[in-house]
Amino acid sequence: MNSESFKVDILAFAAHPDDIELSCSGTIMKHIAEGKKVGIIDLTQGELGSRGTIETRYAEAAEASDIMGISVRVNLKMADGLFEINEVNKRLIIEQIRRFQPSIVLANAIEDRHPDHGRASQLVSEACFLAGLKKVETTWDNETQVAFRPKAVYHYIQDHYIKPDFAIDVTEFIDRKIACIKAYKTQFYDPNSKEPQTPISGEEFFDFIKGRMLEMGRPMGVKYAEGFTVERRMGVKSLFDLD
Repeated sequence: MNSESFKVDILAFAAHPDDIELSCSGTIMKHIAEGKKVGIIDLTQGELGSRGTIETRYAEAAEASDIMGISVRVNLKMADGLFEINEVNKRLIIEQIRRFQPSIVLANAIEDRHPDHGRASQLVSEACFLAGLKKVETTWDNETQVAFRPKAVYHYIQDHYIKPDFAIDVTEFIDRKIACIKAYKTQFYDPNSKEPQTPISGEEFFDFIKGRMLEMGRPMGVKYAEGFTVERRMGVKSLFDLD
């Protein structure tokens, strides 16, 4: 992965490293397999996590990124647990949106157990709108950036159940998704770990992840799926375009 400016098809934002892997890595890998370019922007370094360190989190994120095959990953180093919806943070996100010019942005769940998730969701959503305004000026590599707004923002679903507006069949990628999650060795189940127990560190947490995906897939007639919510009504050209 490199950090140069280039266009990606999908830019996925996450409050913490591992949010993407847990919630929509199957969708990302499916689109990469279809030839799309995908980038990830982590807002924080996950430094308040009960297990691991900043250094291990970066190493784990790099391993997970290699498994997914993404084109770029950037960390904005906002304050874990304490970042605010303010002008400074909005501009950091606007810079990345204008830098990579994604057609689609994926963002955190609109509400969730961890307060960072809902806050990140709102922060990214507002930044996506502002990125399209010419009078919001930003620079990158000493050059003035052009205004750019993604075509759509979709929110993935995390710990709390939220009824999805649509879901993506990721059955083919379930094993690689679990491998992506397990790349975060300090965060999830390790029988030899001496780290403190957390709500996500037990072996049964993987049953929860698969159970949620089964729940999303069953109404579609597929085994595993990942669900998303939308900010505006989606349209299709024909009834026959609907699965």
